[in-house]
Amino acid sequence: MSLQQRIQTDIATAMRGGDALRRDVLRMASSAAHYAEKRNGRALTEDEYLAVLTREVKTRRESVEAFRGGGREDLATKEEREIAILSEFLPQALTEAEIADLVHAGIAETGAATARDMGKVMGWLASRTRGRADGKHVSELVAQALAQVDLAAHDGGRG
Repeated sequence: MSLQQRIQTDIATAMRGGDALRRDVLRMASSAAHYAEKRNGRALTEDEYLAVLTREVKTRRESVEAFRGGGREDLATKEEREIAILSEFLPQALTEAEIADLVHAGIAETGAATARDMGKVMGWLASRTRGRADGKHVSELVAQALAQVDLAAHDGGRG
Protein backbone atom coordinates (compact mmCIF):
# COMPACT_ATOMS: atom_id res chain seq x y z
CA MET A 1 0.00 0.00 0.00
CA SER A 2 1.39 3.40 -0.97
CA LEU A 3 1.93 6.18 1.53
CA GLN A 4 -0.92 8.14 -0.03
CA GLN A 5 -3.27 5.15 0.28
CA ARG A 6 -2.25 4.61 3.91
CA ILE A 7 -3.05 8.22 4.73
CA GLN A 8 -6.42 8.08 2.96
CA THR A 9 -7.28 4.87 4.84
CA ASP A 10 -6.26 6.48 8.14
CA ILE A 11 -8.38 9.56 7.41
CA ALA A 12 -11.42 7.33 6.98
CA THR A 13 -10.57 5.40 10.16
CA ALA A 14 -10.13 8.64 12.11
CA MET A 15 -13.49 9.90 10.81
CA ARG A 16 -15.24 6.70 11.89
CA GLY A 17 -13.48 6.80 15.26
CA GLY A 18 -14.25 10.46 15.90
CA ASP A 19 -10.56 11.43 16.14
CA ALA A 20 -10.84 14.99 14.87
CA LEU A 21 -7.19 15.95 15.40
CA ARG A 22 -5.87 12.93 13.50
CA ARG A 23 -8.43 13.43 10.72
CA ASP A 24 -7.56 17.11 10.34
CA VAL A 25 -3.78 16.59 10.43
CA LEU A 26 -3.93 13.86 7.81
CA ARG A 27 -6.29 15.90 5.65
CA MET A 28 -3.86 18.84 5.80
CA ALA A 29 -0.98 16.56 4.79
CA SER A 30 -3.06 15.08 1.97
CA SER A 31 -4.01 18.57 0.84
CA ALA A 32 -0.36 19.66 0.82
CA ALA A 33 0.50 16.64 -1.32
CA HIS A 34 -2.41 17.39 -3.65
CA TYR A 35 -1.19 20.98 -4.01
CA ALA A 36 2.31 19.70 -4.86
CA GLU A 37 0.80 17.39 -7.50
CA LYS A 38 -1.07 20.30 -9.08
CA ARG A 39 2.06 22.45 -9.04
CA ASN A 40 4.12 19.64 -10.66
CA GLY A 41 1.36 18.70 -13.08
CA ARG A 42 1.69 15.02 -12.24
CA ALA A 43 1.24 12.48 -9.44
CA LEU A 44 3.92 12.47 -6.75
CA THR A 45 6.37 9.61 -6.39
CA GLU A 46 6.66 7.93 -2.99
CA ASP A 47 9.84 9.94 -2.29
CA GLU A 48 8.11 13.20 -3.21
CA TYR A 49 5.11 12.33 -1.04
CA LEU A 50 7.53 11.55 1.79
CA ALA A 51 9.21 14.92 1.22
CA VAL A 52 5.83 16.65 1.58
CA LEU A 53 5.25 14.90 4.92
CA THR A 54 8.77 15.77 6.04
CA ARG A 55 8.13 19.46 5.22
CA GLU A 56 4.87 19.32 7.18
CA VAL A 57 6.74 17.98 10.21
CA LYS A 58 9.50 20.58 9.83
CA THR A 59 6.91 23.39 9.69
CA ARG A 60 5.32 22.13 12.87
CA ARG A 61 8.68 21.85 14.64
CA GLU A 62 9.34 25.49 13.80
CA SER A 63 5.88 26.37 15.10
CA VAL A 64 6.60 24.56 18.38
CA GLU A 65 9.69 26.72 18.89
CA ALA A 66 7.77 29.90 18.04
CA PHE A 67 4.85 29.04 20.32
CA ARG A 68 7.17 28.15 23.21
CA GLY A 69 9.06 31.40 22.66
CA GLY A 70 5.77 33.26 22.82
CA GLY A 71 4.63 31.48 25.98
CA ARG A 72 1.88 29.49 24.21
CA GLU A 73 2.52 26.03 25.64
CA ASP A 74 -1.02 24.93 24.71
CA LEU A 75 -0.40 25.54 21.01
CA ALA A 76 3.10 24.03 21.19
CA THR A 77 1.64 20.86 22.70
CA LYS A 78 -0.98 20.64 19.93
CA GLU A 79 1.74 20.98 17.27
CA GLU A 80 3.76 18.23 18.98
CA ARG A 81 0.73 15.93 18.85
CA GLU A 82 0.42 16.70 15.13
CA ILE A 83 4.12 15.88 14.65
CA ALA A 84 3.56 12.53 16.38
CA ILE A 85 0.69 11.70 14.01
CA LEU A 86 2.69 12.60 10.88
CA SER A 87 5.79 10.80 12.17
CA GLU A 88 3.90 7.51 12.05
CA PHE A 89 4.12 7.74 8.25
CA LEU A 90 7.81 8.63 8.07
CA PRO A 91 10.64 6.09 8.02
CA GLN A 92 12.29 5.42 11.35
CA ALA A 93 14.58 8.28 12.31
CA LEU A 94 18.33 7.75 12.21
CA THR A 95 20.21 7.73 15.51
CA GLU A 96 23.01 10.22 16.15
CA ALA A 97 25.54 7.42 15.67
CA GLU A 98 23.99 6.40 12.34
CA ILE A 99 24.02 10.02 11.14
CA ALA A 100 27.66 10.42 12.20
CA ASP A 101 28.60 7.20 10.37
CA LEU A 102 26.84 8.43 7.21
CA VAL A 103 28.57 11.82 7.44
CA HIS A 104 31.99 10.17 7.68
CA ALA A 105 31.13 7.79 4.84
CA GLY A 106 29.95 10.72 2.74
CA ILE A 107 33.17 12.60 3.30
CA ALA A 108 35.22 9.53 2.41
CA GLU A 109 33.14 8.67 -0.68
CA THR A 110 33.22 12.19 -2.11
CA GLY A 111 36.84 12.88 -1.17
CA ALA A 112 35.76 16.06 0.62
CA ALA A 113 38.56 17.92 2.34
CA THR A 114 37.34 21.45 3.02
CA ALA A 115 34.15 23.36 3.80
CA ARG A 116 33.90 24.14 0.07
CA ASP A 117 33.12 20.44 -0.48
CA MET A 118 30.04 20.58 1.73
CA GLY A 119 27.66 20.55 -1.26
CA LYS A 120 29.16 17.31 -2.57
CA VAL A 121 28.78 15.62 0.81
CA MET A 122 25.24 16.91 1.33
CA GLY A 123 24.31 15.69 -2.16
CA TRP A 124 25.67 12.25 -1.32
CA LEU A 125 23.78 12.22 1.99
CA ALA A 126 20.45 13.58 0.70
CA SER A 127 18.89 10.32 -0.46
CA ARG A 128 20.27 8.44 2.54
CA THR A 129 18.86 10.78 5.18
CA ARG A 130 15.69 12.16 3.54
CA GLY A 131 12.78 11.82 5.91
CA ARG A 132 14.98 10.13 8.49
CA ALA A 133 17.02 13.07 9.82
CA ASP A 134 16.69 16.84 10.04
CA GLY A 135 18.62 18.35 7.14
CA LYS A 136 19.76 21.33 9.20
CA HIS A 137 21.22 19.02 11.84
CA VAL A 138 22.93 16.87 9.20
CA SER A 139 24.48 19.95 7.57
CA GLU A 140 25.78 21.12 10.95
CA LEU A 141 27.43 17.73 11.51
CA VAL A 142 28.93 17.80 8.00
CA ALA A 143 30.32 21.29 8.60
CA GLN A 144 31.88 20.19 11.91
CA ALA A 145 33.38 17.07 10.37
CA LEU A 146 34.79 18.98 7.40
CA ALA A 147 36.28 21.58 9.73
CA GLN A 148 38.10 18.77 11.56
CA VAL A 149 39.30 17.24 8.26
CA ASP A 150 40.51 20.66 7.07
CA LEU A 151 42.19 21.38 10.41
CA ALA A 152 43.97 18.03 10.37
CA ALA A 153 45.17 18.65 6.82
CA HIS A 154 46.54 22.10 7.67
CA ASP A 155 48.01 20.86 10.92
CA GLY A 156 49.98 18.24 9.05
CA GLY A 157 48.05 15.48 10.76
CA ARG A 158 49.43 16.41 14.20
CA GLY A 159 45.95 17.28 15.53
